Amino acid sequence: MIFSFEVIISVIMLISLILYALKGGADYGGGVWDLLAFGKRARKQREVIAEAISPVWEANHVWLILVIVILFTAFPAGFSTISTVLHIPLTLMLIGIVFRGSAFAFRTYDAKKEESRSWGLVFSVSSLITPVLLGVILGAIISGNVIVENGIVRDGFIKPWFSLFALFVGLFTLALFAYLAAVYLTLETDDEELQDDFRGRALISAVISGLLAIAVYVLSGSGAPTISRELSENWWAWGIQVVVFILAVSAFVALITRRFRLARMCAIGQVSLIILGWAIAQYPYLVEPNVTIFNAAAPESTLKLLLATLVLGGFLLLPSFYYLLRVFRKL
Repeated sequence: MIFSFEVIISVIMLISLILYALKGGADYGGGVWDLLAFGKRARKQREVIAEAISPVWEANHVWLILVIVILFTAFPAGFSTISTVLHIPLTLMLIGIVFRGSAFAFRTYDAKKEESRSWGLVFSVSSLITPVLLGVILGAIISGNVIVENGIVRDGFIKPWFSLFALFVGLFTLALFAYLAAVYLTLETDDEELQDDFRGRALISAVISGLLAIAVYVLSGSGAPTISRELSENWWAWGIQVVVFILAVSAFVALITRRFRLARMCAIGQVSLIILGWAIAQYPYLVEPNVTIFNAAAPESTLKLLLATLVLGGFLLLPSFYYLLRVFRKL
């Protein structure tokens, strides 16, 4: 079972989701700081953010596309359940992604200053809302309220995702993305005053992320009891939580002492382990409490073809992505 096609493909999907959080998530966070830019260096702050996002923001969405393609190809029953019950937040999130990308492009190339400012507002607001919706969807999936029985959605299309727990998961997602972006941005400029601006935002968002993590953990007792039990009663879960705490403290200290590369490494490890811990706690469920990676899987012949395609595609995608980053981000 451990090395079954279902598990291997699930791991690839999880890695894609982590990469999307680390790359695309930071882009959303950049939009948040664009909205909250203030002070005499506000214009320069926005320029640094735009320069950091511009070369690769479309490419970062390839990881989300990969997650969706794997989900509907390898686990069609899971995709059907999620896209049916949660079609409202999913649709709103997709609209947010489209608005955000379009507004960013129009703002960059629109010569009229007033219209450019309006597009900037659309870009920032959609960057604020879209990650919250992503978190709400993830919160709903683990809540145990997304249930389809005999082809009928049990609790309607609002109740499964409209909950305090799902909302706090959404806010936690937004705070983590803002934190990642601020940490990354400290390395996107050589101007010490701008570095200090982003350092301050990283420290504030780190504290907010920590408080929201505690709130999510407390609310999971009633909002996602199975996940809460897994995270509370297993040694591996406590091991991951201890390492995440150590990384969080290390990142905080590194930011204070201006060791920004170390802070970035710690932040990446921190966010990756949070997602990994959630995924292990949820295993083998795709959607709590009825849909697992085994009972939702496509026929084995489909999984074999998908896995072969993913391996072959990886030989094309990974070097291309590395080359893109090397050209535009000076790796």
